[in-house]
Amino acid sequence: MPTYEVLPRSTADLDRLSPEQQRRFRRAATEFVQDCAEAGTSVSASAKRASSRIPGGGNR
Repeated sequence: MPTYEVLPRSTADLDRLSPEQQRRFRRAATEFVQDCAEAGTSVSASAKRASSRIPGGGNR
């Protein structure tokens, strides 16, 4: 379950990217979330909250 709400502004920004840029963005976002979950840390409070919802993600 996503820990965020997709807003029209977000989808409009994504729609302005080329297909290759969209692919790279999605890959980077997925890797960021996985890294946060594995490390139990993040670069922002919202990412930390998201990783704490993953079993073991915020307990390290």
